[in-house]
Amino acid sequence: MSGLYDIEAICSGCHGDPFAMLGMHLDGSTLCVRAFLPEASACAVIDTATGRRLASLKLIDERGLFAGTISRRKKTFSYRLAVQWGELELLQDDPYRFAPILGEMDVWLLSEGKHHRPFEQLGAHPLQIDGVSGVAFAVWAPNARRVAVVGDFNFWDGRRHGMRLRLECGVWEIFIPEVELGACYKFEILTQAGERQLKADPYAFAAELRPGTASKVAGCPPKEPEFAGRRVANQGDVPISIYEVHLPSWRRVPEDSHRSLVWHELAESLLPYVKELGFTHLELLPVSEFPFDGSWGYQPLGLYAPTARLGSAGDFKSFVLAAHEMGLGVLLDWVPGHFPSDSFGLAQFDGSPLFEHSDPREGFHHDWKTLIYNYGRNEVKNYLIGNALYWIERFGVDGLRVDAVASMLYRDYSRRAGEWIPNELGGRENLEAITFLREMSEILASECPYAVTFAEESTSFSGVTQAVNRGGLGFNYKWNMGWMHDSLGYMQLDPIYRQHHHDKMSFSLMYAFDERFVLPLSHDEVVHGKGSILSRMPGDIWQQFANLRAYYAFMWAHPGKKLLFMGSEWAQLREWSHQHSLDWHLLESAWHRGVQALVRDLNQVYQSQPALYQIDFEPRGFNWIIADDALNSIFAFSRHAEDIDDFVLVISNFTPEVRYEYRVGVPRAGRYIEIINTDSMYYQGGNMGNGECQSENIASQQYPQSLTITIPPLATLYLKWLG
Repeated sequence: MSGLYDIEAICSGCHGDPFAMLGMHLDGSTLCVRAFLPEASACAVIDTATGRRLASLKLIDERGLFAGTISRRKKTFSYRLAVQWGELELLQDDPYRFAPILGEMDVWLLSEGKHHRPFEQLGAHPLQIDGVSGVAFAVWAPNARRVAVVGDFNFWDGRRHGMRLRLECGVWEIFIPEVELGACYKFEILTQAGERQLKADPYAFAAELRPGTASKVAGCPPKEPEFAGRRVANQGDVPISIYEVHLPSWRRVPEDSHRSLVWHELAESLLPYVKELGFTHLELLPVSEFPFDGSWGYQPLGLYAPTARLGSAGDFKSFVLAAHEMGLGVLLDWVPGHFPSDSFGLAQFDGSPLFEHSDPREGFHHDWKTLIYNYGRNEVKNYLIGNALYWIERFGVDGLRVDAVASMLYRDYSRRAGEWIPNELGGRENLEAITFLREMSEILASECPYAVTFAEESTSFSGVTQAVNRGGLGFNYKWNMGWMHDSLGYMQLDPIYRQHHHDKMSFSLMYAFDERFVLPLSHDEVVHGKGSILSRMPGDIWQQFANLRAYYAFMWAHPGKKLLFMGSEWAQLREWSHQHSLDWHLLESAWHRGVQALVRDLNQVYQSQPALYQIDFEPRGFNWIIADDALNSIFAFSRHAEDIDDFVLVISNFTPEVRYEYRVGVPRAGRYIEIINTDSMYYQGGNMGNGECQSENIASQQYPQSLTITIPPLATLYLKWLG
């Protein structure tokens, strides 16, 4: 043995290089074996090839350190240990006899920040080495004094499985034989300050159900083969109608209102429901593991682990496959902007600000009390970009909605003067975050060209959906927060005041084609005292429902893809709470069934009429007919497809007054037929309408032909030209 220092360091779990001391080593011409086996009473070395007992090791420290020499052997060889535990002797493989796990190429890619799939090397990977089954553990902790794996398999004793440091990339690794799937584990890290801390695995593929915080051994999901029937939604000329859902509160088990549905139950109930309503995509609030239910998943601490609340990773993969078989796309809310500071997570991971910034003026979110990733570190970019690829490639999801992009783009986001640090050019932009987002977009476009990305971005940052090679961020779509705020603000007004705020509904067309937009009525609009969408509509119950129906039809005809949060499709009455199921009993009422039927029909008409989606992001796909009738709160416009004769006329009346014999100019002479009327009896409206209309040779607005129609109160009409 090298000396008392090494003995003490091994026995106290402080040795920074246990592989240099433990296992089999050639010391000069003598072959030595050392093993640390607390509570063992004896240990012998067995030749794996012959099964012969070659030597008994001597207990040189009563805390469990054994050592001895192998006579007549000059080269290391494969061996096992025969360990006496009380009255039982067990044969076991010594983790310190195995060579390094990471190959030289992986080490180089990790050190250079060019490993797009670091999850293939880091974390816990069940495998076989030399015919021995076990788990290879690896973790990035370059500033730690010592790292060990602790878990169910070693009594959570950090002295037993100290790891090997690969200095080139700051990764610690070890192969531990006989560890089984499902075993709980953490990394015990000894910091430079001498503190011991237990950390969950950043790359764990599974985790304990909260309130437990340990990682669990699980195999990395195999790469999902390309799905032939996948909805490719990253081109703008396709219909996209998204149903956003918080899975634990969508519907609870009827027999137990406290238990959420799990993946196979959701596949049996949620998927057919969404398909029947005609949505093209599901968007799931974050499914990565997270400690606090009240964060809805937006404070994740386990980006690679599907939450244990809903079942296993395999169950989630089956859910995605089932969605694809129904023709539904699956989108995930993804949170690369921040993470919580829980002690078992990423914060001060190796005793230093590894994933986050050291200066709180760069690394702390005041709004959410969370930490901000240090996008300037190659390893952090590896971690995040690898995670994006992981969900798309390993589970087959169709795309990612990136949360809180605005908070990533600006160093002064939600900060006062003096609370932020300018960038190297003296500006407020977070240049490192911008570089990260561009790299992510380029890698996804190259590696997963079918994947689609959405930015939740609320500022006027230019080029969010522009290609990276044209100076943009490279997202496929951006949430149109301006449209959402303006239109909801208008709809909340008593109709008598709407004439004074007419531009709230028309202003969005001033910038509608600057980006590729999604119109979101998301979970954020039905929480924090805002009430439900229905509760914000003015008037008595008839007017509230009529307002809502007219608004939805206006939204479905407006340029931009569509997104609706669960419960809004049938006018949930109360504000959403993550602690309760949606109020499904409301569908016993004809009022709510009417809204649900309208949403179903809007989706059907939207997808069947290319004019409503084909040219969403160019001015030629939209034409105002009436934008200035503030007195009557009337809007009329036409939507156009590539086929010049394919268009839909849209007319909205946002007052409770019937507009009889209202004249509207039309692009073509001929017959027109209503294909949507939100006042229809089928939606619980007053059933006023026009059926089929014939244009007249009377000029109106900019057209030589016009229609004279009845516009029902608080209603939106779609008229289709028949020729």
